[in-house]
Amino acid sequence: MITHSGGKTFQCEVCGKAFHFSSLFRRHERTHFGEKLSECKQDGRTFISQTSLPKHRITHTGNAHFKCKVCGKDFAYPRLLRMHQKTHTGEKPYECKQCGKTFARSGDLHIHERTHTGEKPYECKQCGKAFARSRQLHKHGRIHTGEKPYECKQCGKAFATSYQLKGHGRTHTGEKPYECKQCGKAFARSCDLHTHGRTHTREKPYVCKQCGKAFPTSRQLHAHGRTHTGEKPYECKQCGKAFAFSHQLHVHGRTHTRKKPFGCQQCGKTFASSRHLHIHGRMHNGEKPYECEQCGKAFSFASSLRVHKRTHTGEKPYKCKWCGRAFTQSSNLHSHEQTHTGEKPYVCKQCGKAFATLYKLKSHERTHTGEKPYECQECGKAYSTASYLRMHKHTHTGEKPYECKQCGKAFARSSDLHRHGRMYTGEKPNECQQRGEAFA
Repeated sequence: MITHSGGKTFQCEVCGKAFHFSSLFRRHERTHFGEKLSECKQDGRTFISQTSLPKHRITHTGNAHFKCKVCGKDFAYPRLLRMHQKTHTGEKPYECKQCGKTFARSGDLHIHERTHTGEKPYECKQCGKAFARSRQLHKHGRIHTGEKPYECKQCGKAFATSYQLKGHGRTHTGEKPYECKQCGKAFARSCDLHTHGRTHTREKPYVCKQCGKAFPTSRQLHAHGRTHTGEKPYECKQCGKAFAFSHQLHVHGRTHTRKKPFGCQQCGKTFASSRHLHIHGRMHNGEKPYECEQCGKAFSFASSLRVHKRTHTGEKPYKCKWCGRAFTQSSNLHSHEQTHTGEKPYVCKQCGKAFATLYKLKSHERTHTGEKPYECQECGKAYSTASYLRMHKHTHTGEKPYECKQCGKAFARSSDLHRHGRMYTGEKPNECQQRGEAFA
């Protein structure tokens, strides 16, 4: 419907924009419906106005009369050259009154203003999704049609937009034209540079409405949303296990391929992910970022801190199904259960002695090699296991962390406390085979 507004005869009912001439009004209407009349056969670009296509063709024929002196790019009209030159001069004369952001073109400012008003006048007829720009609607339409008109001449991969193709092309050339002025890091795409810039400004404009957590990109916010919804769209084709994030699936895939591309430069140990390598590195550099709020003791791993906290709370969530004895760690429970089953899967190759855990086997093997890798920094005395070193350290500190709950007597070693406890239980596990007498 045609309405009148402020001397401008033709007003768009979708976005409210007004025009003096019906031809301009009709051309504008097509931007809402994604209608394109003319298509360039060389690069696939489409145009609403039939007069725009011949102008565009000049960029292919080389007959463009207006050349940029900075980068050599050709333009059919001086207006287009002037707009382009602002990308070199950095001139941005159009400023947003709400946030102060500046733009090289008035049209870009007008579109930006919709981020404040929330206005999205261009709606998809198939799914109802709305957009601030007509160009965004047109690109979105390819999700429904599956159209990918832009094909890479080197590898044949096809893309929905020329921008995606251009960005992809740099994976072949290695070109990274967008450089951060603060740290010098370069990027293949301007949007990646823009996102990177937030690592310096600490800007996090995307906020989760459920928990208030903020993120530097909309993609990260969208991915975070899965922690609330429980959505796991990435499924392993080999075992069916599902993941909330694509990188988790990628790392998981290495459990099937056994691929461990991240190697420690100090000891040579390899890992399936860079995160695991980073955590492992703390064993070498001594970093302990996890500190107990109650006693100040620090740990290299978050899991170690969680287990340690149970020494304060007394929590022992892992219970033996045979005798009811409880443990702070699942690994300790597993080792204990083998005293019931008698299972000892770890065998010493030198003497044939078997052990319930790999840790005990490795400790035992040092009795053959004589290796004592755990050295006291105060007196230089060395031990074959970390637990022996810890017990030894109590002789320097005088610490007696193991206290009897019945009489309050304290001990430097847990084994001494356990032996002391037999005074109250009457337990006598040590029997003399010759005389038949039992001892505590």
